[in-house]
Amino acid sequence: MILQAEHLTFSYRKRKQECILQDYSLSITSGERIGLRAPSGRGKTTLCRLLAGYEKPQQGKVLLNGKALSSFRGVCPVQMVWQHPETVVDPLLQLGVTLNEAGKPEERLLKELHIEEGWLKRYPSELSGGELQRFCLARALHPDTRFLLCDEITAMLDLVTQAQIWNFLLEEGKRRDLGMLIISHDDALLQKVCTRIETLPQVSMH
Repeated sequence: MILQAEHLTFSYRKRKQECILQDYSLSITSGERIGLRAPSGRGKTTLCRLLAGYEKPQQGKVLLNGKALSSFRGVCPVQMVWQHPETVVDPLLQLGVTLNEAGKPEERLLKELHIEEGWLKRYPSELSGGELQRFCLARALHPDTRFLLCDEITAMLDLVTQAQIWNFLLEEGKRRDLGMLIISHDDALLQKVCTRIETLPQVSMH
């Protein structure tokens, strides 16, 4: 499969620096792990939101195997994992409810991510940051997921947890032939886990 961003332009109209992405194109094929680097505020997270269908570009399009994401039924094949997992789960729902909303992942995944059954009766605030991030990974890795967008997903975690998560993702990516977009300010990490690295260009201001 191939995920394509074609000539994307996106602006936050209420901000002084209006244009975030301008005529930007990128393609990710199954099995690729593309690293994306750029200074803060350049548009990396915005690009992920566009690729996952959370935002729509002012110009250009996002295609999966030549079709619009909206044409795929059920769980979106493009899933995003965020830097701050506590901001993307409902604090009032038990984790088991959140996990089952889109269909429970394979039992194997829960075991490999060391997610304990007792967690599913807890609320997000009862888990550590690393535990909650592993939970969010399990939720994103639905059987229908084909592309995973990782936005600084281990930046806030200790080194041991970082290593565990990336070792898992490399193995899972090979097993499922996942395409990945990996955002990080850690060049050493990108060099280690990515098959190629892209730099998001600065938008020229006129």
